[in-house]
Amino acid sequence: MPFDYSLITTELIVAALGLAVLVLGLIAPENRQKGLGPITVLGLAGALAAAVLMWNVQGELFGGMFVVDKFAYFFKVLFLSAAILVTMGCTQYVSNMGVHGEYYSMMIFAVLGMCVMASAADFITLYLGLELMTISFIILAAVNRTDGRSVEAGMKYLILAGLSSAALLYGLSLVYGMTGTIMIYDTAQLIVAENISPVLILGLAMLVAGLGFKVSVVPFHMWSPDIYQGAPTPVTAFLAVGSKAASFAVLLRLFAAGLNGMAGTWAMLVAVLAALTMVIGNLLAIPQTNIKRMLAYSSIAQAGYILVGLVSANEAGIKGVMFYSFLYVFATMGAFVVVAAVYNKVKSDEIEDYAGLAQRAPLLAAVLTISMLSMAGIPPLAGFVGKFYLFKTVIADYFWLALLGLIMSMISVYYYLRVCLVMYRDEPKENTPIEIPGNIAVVLMVAMLGTIILGIYPGPLSELTNTAAETFFLH
Repeated sequence: MPFDYSLITTELIVAALGLAVLVLGLIAPENRQKGLGPITVLGLAGALAAAVLMWNVQGELFGGMFVVDKFAYFFKVLFLSAAILVTMGCTQYVSNMGVHGEYYSMMIFAVLGMCVMASAADFITLYLGLELMTISFIILAAVNRTDGRSVEAGMKYLILAGLSSAALLYGLSLVYGMTGTIMIYDTAQLIVAENISPVLILGLAMLVAGLGFKVSVVPFHMWSPDIYQGAPTPVTAFLAVGSKAASFAVLLRLFAAGLNGMAGTWAMLVAVLAALTMVIGNLLAIPQTNIKRMLAYSSIAQAGYILVGLVSANEAGIKGVMFYSFLYVFATMGAFVVVAAVYNKVKSDEIEDYAGLAQRAPLLAAVLTISMLSMAGIPPLAGFVGKFYLFKTVIADYFWLALLGLIMSMISVYYYLRVCLVMYRDEPKENTPIEIPGNIAVVLMVAMLGTIILGIYPGPLSELTNTAAETFFLH
């Protein structure tokens, strides 16, 4: 059977773009490297267009190791959209760091790793994609060499990511040893609920630990606050959205498809982890005075909400995870682009320095407010619809989990509104207006309108997630 290169069009474009930007970063004069940002945006837009146009083209490569279906395309569109938004919205921040070539090329290679993860149907491809993404993020976290916090964040992420990758690899090895296959969908046919060995359960535990680190699930969340605070804000934004979404794509393939025969073993474990993550993430966000640390704990809580969709391990749960992951892009990107823009002006990420932001930059204050209220699940914003889809999937069998998620959403309103009060109530320390470049204004408007429109009219996205979820089990 001839090799169909059209199935990996998106990956080929992203890989070529990453290599081109890396080479241009090495040979271009320093005063010309600002042009790498627009080149990256255009290249990623081309890859996004290819993914959208290939929506109905499905198939398998490498003997079924690489699956191209609507589920994979959905997540690839998500990754590329997030990368375009963060690249456009943080060009000024990157210029101030002065590390154009390294930053943009590693960002692109991180996207490539995510795309491979979304299509991985075996343990080896999954691990290769995961490591490509992780290594890229390690470099990105430490890319600002003149900032000690960035270097520290990179070192912490290197050590903890290495430990989590080792746990994941060992878990995959144990599952392979007990089933005799590395193919995820073949694993589902070999695991029988009545004949689950202790070794397989140990492998399952290692998989939960390894992937739990990637999505910042309690108790594997310890890395998030320090690394979110220390890493450059554009890296933090993409780490919060892209890495989390890619890891959830892998979790769905691995657990809902490959280990579905063990659902009775891991469903309650995932439910407990989701509950702990929602509670601890929200409670620890309350006392934070640094907005990046607050958003880090908020991101942990969001991972708990999304994890609820995995508990049911059915088509509705998969749809809920996909729907929430996509709308989470707009709210998170909106919030972090505002944080980057404010930092460019005041050189601080402390919440108290957001005093009077509504007077100095009304658009920044409005976008940050809408983004945070969406994360809290306030109607009619997108976050409310997303949480409705997620909690609806477990309300029959895990009513307590849905109720806990509702309570934690109400608690999260407190620390989100605390930031809003500072922006709208407090007097600014200086009255100089914060100028917003055109590209940043575009990203802010897209993030704000996306959050509002998906909340009021979620139908088209809901239909897309339905279609993509239907292809998930067709292998």
